[in-house]
Amino acid sequence: MSAVVTRRGVLRAPWRAQGGSMAWLIAGGIALAALNLRTAVTSVGTVLDQVSAGLGLSGAMTGLLTTLPVMSFALFGALTPAMSRRMGEHRLLLAAIVLLAAGQAARSLVDSAVPFMAASAVALAGGAVGNVVIPALIKRHFPRRAGAMTTVYSTALAAGTMVAAAATVPVQQAAGGNWHVALGVWAALAAVAAIPWLALRRGEPERRDTSARAGADGLLRSRLAWAVAGYFGSQSLIAYVMFGWLPLLLRDNGYTAGQAGLVLAVFTGLGIPVSMAVPALAARLSGQRPLVIAFAVLYAAGFAGLLTGQALWAWSILVAVGGGTFPLALALLAMRTRTATGTAALSAFGQSAGYLIAGAGPITFGLLHQVSGGWVLPFGLLFAALAVQVVTGWYAAADRTLEDETSSVPTGRRDDHVSRGVRDLVAGRARRSAEKARHARSGDGGKAARPRLTRPAGRHGAGRGDERRRSATR
Repeated sequence: MSAVVTRRGVLRAPWRAQGGSMAWLIAGGIALAALNLRTAVTSVGTVLDQVSAGLGLSGAMTGLLTTLPVMSFALFGALTPAMSRRMGEHRLLLAAIVLLAAGQAARSLVDSAVPFMAASAVALAGGAVGNVVIPALIKRHFPRRAGAMTTVYSTALAAGTMVAAAATVPVQQAAGGNWHVALGVWAALAAVAAIPWLALRRGEPERRDTSARAGADGLLRSRLAWAVAGYFGSQSLIAYVMFGWLPLLLRDNGYTAGQAGLVLAVFTGLGIPVSMAVPALAARLSGQRPLVIAFAVLYAAGFAGLLTGQALWAWSILVAVGGGTFPLALALLAMRTRTATGTAALSAFGQSAGYLIAGAGPITFGLLHQVSGGWVLPFGLLFAALAVQVVTGWYAAADRTLEDETSSVPTGRRDDHVSRGVRDLVAGRARRSAEKARHARSGDGGKAARPRLTRPAGRHGAGRGDERRRSATR
């Protein structure tokens, strides 16, 4: 486990030095934070009709509320690396959790549209920052256990998503139909998640890999960064479409509302075991291309099966397992970088661009369904997204790193992308190799000739040392 430099300048591995207590605290803090990253999204979706009626939202405002998560994830996710460099990752995650709690608490107390939207934006900003900073924390504190910790992260994320979706309506019913209480209860869970990071905020590690930070220009020119963004965006697009439109597809094929809800619950719940298995499996592979292909095959078979209109519950399960692309995308953020700073940069770029891509998915799918009156044309969008997923995933799953790509630029631009330390190291090795080659040609076995120290000649001719050597030769 790699050591870190604390603010006081002491080089140590804190969790090893403290008997593992620090490691457990950080791991627990990551799990609790991940549980809360989606509660602000899925809790609203289950009571959206009641919220819209209670606030008097128009159709346009309701549409804005449903697209606000994607917009927030894209915008605030892109700003996270800059905030992380100023605040530090521990303090930034604590601030994100505070925003989550404050935003969810505030929106449960208002009865008008604009304050509700503003409070929702605050909560979603916290979730967006957490999305980006947690992969960087995993890479920094658990570089040799990134696969295992990504399993913890993605599993907690899936569990929080499912629990918020499943429990909000029962809480509302227990509160006498009060949706304010049903939404406000999740602020308490976020407050609990802040406790470990209150203890960890003073243990912020000094980041020594800032020279490896990939600039915006480097990311824009990196094929790996775009591949990760494309893979993240295509899998998110498919997931958003399935969560939003699967119930209607089931209803159109004869399922009751209760049956459709049960299938959707199973569909969502399968994300937990899949999230537990995929990152650990991906960590065992030097390249993750077999997983990319396997999930694509599951998706293709599931989509084709859903179009048949037969045994839709079985095909839904197949698509749910294909949703292992999400934990795989999260795992790739750490596997395709060597440093925590690189992970943060790739996470911000990949998730921000990916969510922008995904945000258009449900709307486009709905328009295609409205125009065609059926499901074949809108499912063409899913097959197109799947093709993008295979192409981008094939590149992103190869054994390469972001730092290698962002430093492999034309010579005229090298100073902008390669750290001074790396340049000095390469130059030093080149000088030593040249010296060895020169000495080898001179026949001294590659050893540098030791300079002969002689006394300079005096004004009467040769120095005394030279006179002794000449007399000895006679």
